[in-house]
Amino acid sequence: MTTRQRKPLFERIKQGLEEGIAHTTGELTLKTVEIPNDPPEIDAKTLSALRTRAGMSQAVFARMLSVSTKTLQSWEQGLRDPSAASRRLIQMFSEHPELVCKSVGLPSITLKGVKVKGKRIVVNRHQAKVKSKSK
Repeated sequence: MTTRQRKPLFERIKQGLEEGIAHTTGELTLKTVEIPNDPPEIDAKTLSALRTRAGMSQAVFARMLSVSTKTLQSWEQGLRDPSAASRRLIQMFSEHPELVCKSVGLPSITLKGVKVKGKRIVVNRHQAKVKSKSK
């Protein structure tokens, strides 16, 4: 295994100063990027309702999220909380289920009555259920 040698401190400081001067003179522009918000929270009841609304078994929903069925069960029982990465994927599924389904090789669906409100995912229990899109 080869390791890269780090530049000496003087060269790194010199490079930083040169980049700072280039930016000041307009030769170099810095890109400003906004950091996205944290993924929305989802409680056990809402997660279970979302899965049910999608018409998926725990095994299929867990596989779609790339987690074990036991992990999904512990989320739905409120014993554990999904990680930020899992919450982001659940958010994407809530907003664009057809995209996530297509990405993982499942038939495309649309969800009605599911939305992200503020920092939470909400499933309206009075809305019509899932619609499968046939090709």
